[in-house]
Amino acid sequence: MRIPFEELKEEFKRILLRLSFPEGTAETCATIFAVNSRDGVYSHGLNRFPVFVNYVEKGLIDPNASPKLLEKNGMVERWDGNSAPGMSNATHCMSRAIELSKQNGIGCVAIKNTNHWMRGGTYGWQAADEGCIGICFTNAIASMPAWGGKASVLGNNPLVIAIPREGGHVVLDMAMSQFSYGKMQEYELKNESLPFPGGYDEHGNLSTDPTIIRKTKLALPIGFWKGSGLALMLDLLVVALSGGNSTGQITASIDETSVSQCFICIRQPNMHAQLINHILEYIKSESGVSSDEKVAYPGERTLQTRLENEKTGIPVNEEIWKQVTAMFK
Repeated sequence: MRIPFEELKEEFKRILLRLSFPEGTAETCATIFAVNSRDGVYSHGLNRFPVFVNYVEKGLIDPNASPKLLEKNGMVERWDGNSAPGMSNATHCMSRAIELSKQNGIGCVAIKNTNHWMRGGTYGWQAADEGCIGICFTNAIASMPAWGGKASVLGNNPLVIAIPREGGHVVLDMAMSQFSYGKMQEYELKNESLPFPGGYDEHGNLSTDPTIIRKTKLALPIGFWKGSGLALMLDLLVVALSGGNSTGQITASIDETSVSQCFICIRQPNMHAQLINHILEYIKSESGVSSDEKVAYPGERTLQTRLENEKTGIPVNEEIWKQVTAMFK
């Protein structure tokens, strides 16, 4: 089943307005939910929307709140998100980082007491569309063990790096777990196993069963000990910059709210486009592991999916779509 982009967006916006979102905030959030599904990140588009609505109804997200500037230190700003929607807070913070970078060459904006930003890549694309290098990261509720441990104490703490480029930005958007929990949900909804081990079962054995891993909350860190160390460092870094909650504090509150995030932008007149293109041409000259597999740079398949879904409509999970369209009717 495929739904046109505008229909998907307007359905999200209808519900958000019924939840007392201001017009501008409803437009921003509805657009991001629809764009995420359009770009193939269904786990943080339609599939995540009912969870978002539940958090609003529980009072964990304040639709009428807005971020507040706490302090400014040169090209670094620190903000309080005031429990506003994570997507509108993140859009605002990246906009500030872009503005600072256009004035000074670089800008850094950290925010505390914010909510899930959905797809982190959204804000990488936002920076790249403005001709800026974008780097952003967030901490999250614990969902991975530290290397050598057996308890869930690390967040998957997504990291985004975006390079602007004519013909298609290069946008890396990755969680610290081998598979993000949203991606595992997609496999679970299709009753499919993961193509590679993605975490541990209740006995400490590696598993390809997304249902079991989502239950144990013991996702496998990327690069084993390296991913574990990087997840920890991102948590330390974002807390040092924002003064906000750590993964441990977020986890103690049970619901994934009041997270900490950071947005960095770098801009210079010459991004050396010819050198960038040479690098991409070099890696893409390598043959794929099979005849139907091609090497792609980060963000390339996203752009291909975007164009396809704009043309043919966005694939939706029928059960979740029915659930969403029935809200407040």
